[in-house]
Formats: sequence, structure tokens, C-alpha cells
Amino acid sequence: MAIDIYKHLEPITDGSGRVLGYQVIKDYHYFSPRYKKHVVARTTDKPYDGATGAIDINSYGWLIHDVLCRDGCFSDGTACNNWQASTVLSDILKSEGRWFRARSWFVTTWLLGGGKARDNGLY
Repeated sequence: MAIDIYKHLEPITDGSGRVLGYQVIKDYHYFSPRYKKHVVARTTDKPYDGATGAIDINSYGWLIHDVLCRDGCFSDGTACNNWQASTVLSDILKSEGRWFRARSWFVTTWLLGGGKARDNGLY
């Protein structure tokens, strides 16, 4: 399956081509086989900033991670902690064949990121 995150996102630019963020233009539903939970990026969401501190790659990983970190919960309202958010990111990257990023982004997001998911605990 070819990855095309831009079916679901539209870049927000400053007029000179520099990307400032992304607006969801079509809902994207993700199901985590590991946690048996859904995560949804919705058109009604405020814009997302992309892969914070990294290059915005054509991957659903950073988008779903951003949703979990922004909301601090899965779609059913159950809390998501920082470990779970980073693990979901890693699982998506692995499924896309991005083995190195699956490991490196897991460590980086778990240690330095998390937002509301981090407020729910590191584990």
C-alpha cells in the first residue's frame, strides 16, 4: 500500500512556500492492533505542526502521534500515556517499512514529547 498522507492533509504555507502546519481535509481513522483502540484525525481539528523537531515525512505516524499528544486519549476517551503514544508512532512507522525511524522517533518522542499524553504519565 502506497502511503499518501496528503490525501488527508493540506499544507498551510506562509505564501513563500514555507510550511507552517497542516490542516486535516479528510478524516483519517487509525486502529492500533497493539492497544485495540482507535485514533481519528478529524477535519474539525485545529492545524497540526507536523513532525516537531524532525523532517515532515510522508507518514501517518506523526499525525496520529500528534492527535494522541494533543488529546491525551484514544477516540473512546480512555487515557493515553506518553509510552503508548510513542509506541503507536513506532508501530505505524514499522508498518510503513521505516525501521530506523520507528526506533529513533520512539526514543525521542518518549523522552522529549508527549503533551497531554505525558500528563497521563510516562508509562
